Amino acid sequence: MRNCPDTQDAWASGMFWSLLLSQCQLAEGMMRESDLYIVLHLCLEYAEQRKLSIAFDHEKKLIKLEGGSSVSGYILLARILSAQQKFVDAELVIDAALDQSGKWDQDELLRTKAKLRIAQGKLKNAVETHTLAVLQVQNKSLGTASNVVKNKGNRDRSLEMDIWLDLANVYPALSKWQDAEVCLVKSEAINPYSASRWHTKGLLFEARGLHREALKSYRKGLDIEPNHVPSLISTACVLRQLGDQSSSIVRSLLTDALRLDRTNPPAWYNPGLLYKANLGTSAMETVECFEAAAFLEESSSIELFR
Repeated sequence: MRNCPDTQDAWASGMFWSLLLSQCQLAEGMMRESDLYIVLHLCLEYAEQRKLSIAFDHEKKLIKLEGGSSVSGYILLARILSAQQKFVDAELVIDAALDQSGKWDQDELLRTKAKLRIAQGKLKNAVETHTLAVLQVQNKSLGTASNVVKNKGNRDRSLEMDIWLDLANVYPALSKWQDAEVCLVKSEAINPYSASRWHTKGLLFEARGLHREALKSYRKGLDIEPNHVPSLISTACVLRQLGDQSSSIVRSLLTDALRLDRTNPPAWYNPGLLYKANLGTSAMETVECFEAAAFLEESSSIELFR
């Protein structure tokens, strides 16, 4: 991908993935069938390489080895299926996990189900499921507060915040702006110093055409977490629209985003737009960025695999 960001690196040349595949195949040949860690590692590596059929086979093996007792195993299987655009199958997996799991293990499953419904355009159903998920988290915190270790409690609060942000991103599509703002307030009460929260706030501003306010929110997110990839990309996009900065600054932001997450479709698509607008850039460079973005978008999961 010639002059796309960091094109001399292993992704562009194909050397990185070839080497990684060789390592995975070597590990696979050496692994024991009962080694959960190796099976999980291989599954994640294949999924991130978008070798989804192989990743799917490894994840089924992992669930079998775990005896179907791991909620995270079912969630990973659903993510792989979603990357294959098999949303109905993924939802069936989550439903089966909900039937088998205990009451206190259902919050993450419900959130995953809600995100699958968003992917299918079932926004009202997604809101209902997200609401159930946040109630489950809150009830668990109340009912077990005296027995839960600190790390577990922090994990539940983090999950609750993620659900509020999910809802804040869904409500605008239903023209429920006030509800989205309420969700942001709920998330701020949990963690006011969250780059993800500031990014979501920026998206709401941008959806209303308030680009400068959006830019301020994205920058606040980057002040908190300089390597927050969504904020890097959104900042670059708004700067390009406003025309406030040179293309080199926008390109630098996108290059940083791509360096941090090479499987992010917008991190490839937006450099393509930048090159398209640059008369000094060849059509091939633009097409290569767009092709990478399209390939990754078609095989993207509802959430990161790890």
